[in-house]
Amino acid sequence: MKRLTLLLTLLGSACLSSPQKSRVPHKPLDQIAGSRYSLYVLGITQDGGLPHVGCTKSCCTRARLQGIQRYPVSLGIFDRQTGKRFLIEASPKVEAQIALLHKLAQVSQRSRKPLDGLFLTHAHIGHYLGLAQFGREVASTKNLPTYVGPRMANFLRTNGPWNQLVELHQLKLHVLKPELPVEILPDLKILPILVPHRDEYSETFAFKIIGPHRSVLFVPDVDRWDRHKKLLSHLLQGVDIAYIDGTFYDGRELPGRNMKEIPHPPIVLSMDLLQNRAREKPGSIRFLHLNHTNPLFQNPGLLKALQIRGFALAHRGEKIQL
Repeated sequence: MKRLTLLLTLLGSACLSSPQKSRVPHKPLDQIAGSRYSLYVLGITQDGGLPHVGCTKSCCTRARLQGIQRYPVSLGIFDRQTGKRFLIEASPKVEAQIALLHKLAQVSQRSRKPLDGLFLTHAHIGHYLGLAQFGREVASTKNLPTYVGPRMANFLRTNGPWNQLVELHQLKLHVLKPELPVEILPDLKILPILVPHRDEYSETFAFKIIGPHRSVLFVPDVDRWDRHKKLLSHLLQGVDIAYIDGTFYDGRELPGRNMKEIPHPPIVLSMDLLQNRAREKPGSIRFLHLNHTNPLFQNPGLLKALQIRGFALAHRGEKIQL
């Protein structure tokens, strides 16, 4: 009983403890010799990152004092043969994340062409606000291929300031169709899959990144796994590594908030649903899109328990060869 009481106390006050300076421990992913394509994790937090605007808890105040920055969720893809780079999500930290992609891929910056393509899952602020950096006030890109859903395309075309990016040909929109893969490079495809989420302005996609050697699932936002019949099994079919929504650990991180307004499957539920897979393939289920209050950032005991069960917390900079 004492242990249970202590655990509940730690969960309830997770954001009150100081952030860890060191990286979250992780099991190195197997590498593939001679692989042409590499995928990099460029951020793992929910839209607001860490520190979080309006947060006065110790997790944010100490992060500000210590200069700790956790970026919103984003992935980068690099083609070693051609030097081409793609970004999945344009977060408010897009400049730092593009620079990180360049650094990890060990390539130099290309003036006015920081990317060769961009994919967006949906129209929530942590996933598309970085588009502003491609406008004429900043990068002034030329027809940057930008892959979005039909509603997202309409949103960008009909609302300022985003419509200016389209009208000035700084972005070139390519409309994705659910379940229809797009081949962005030889033997490298991205498959969009609709998932249930708060779709105020656009639909929400999960992406399967399908390379010649390995396939990766990216689903940073979903309301719940049982909204659509067999959604989770469909998403995981043929996938080697899955990056999935880990916004909240058990839903108690935001006392006083109506969680029905911000539904996400809690990590504890996802672990129960995916326990067999995690046991068979340890480290293949990796959580990201964590809220700044998520106790996995603060509680080593919870993180260790998660890893013992075969799951992992994604970390910024990790690499998967496709």
